[in-house]
Amino acid sequence: MKKKLLLCLALLMLALPLGACGKKNKAPLYPIDYGASALFTKEDLEGAVKKIQAEFRSWDGCEMHSLRYAGDEMCNEESIAWLNKMAEARDKDLKFTRCACFFSNFHSPVDESKAGAWNTDYEYTDWQWWLGRTAEGEWTLMDWGY
Repeated sequence: MKKKLLLCLALLMLALPLGACGKKNKAPLYPIDYGASALFTKEDLEGAVKKIQAEFRSWDGCEMHSLRYAGDEMCNEESIAWLNKMAEARDKDLKFTRCACFFSNFHSPVDESKAGAWNTDYEYTDWQWWLGRTAEGEWTLMDWGY
């Protein structure tokens, strides 16, 4: 009886750390709308979303509510030229051939001490995220805001 109990406890101790393995890569708890694109595959847009999510995770106390692709019409010559000028001004050796814009809704920190430049306990809507993409297919998050 003791052997069975010890075996069960040992198996439980081994299983607990394994249960936490997938938590870092857990799907977000907010909707992501990739829309319909003639320019990009869903996998292309998922790569852009990963860049946005990486930046957003550094915003302590903010909570993302939704993220959506703004549409192919945002990827035009004017937008690409703007991102290329921005890259040049930042001394980045990048030449964008495509761009993408996403809109997000998120909530700022409720705690005033974490709010920083954010309005405390405020819902930001249609926050823009601009990414440029080089011919090699690499996305670079270049700008965000209104």
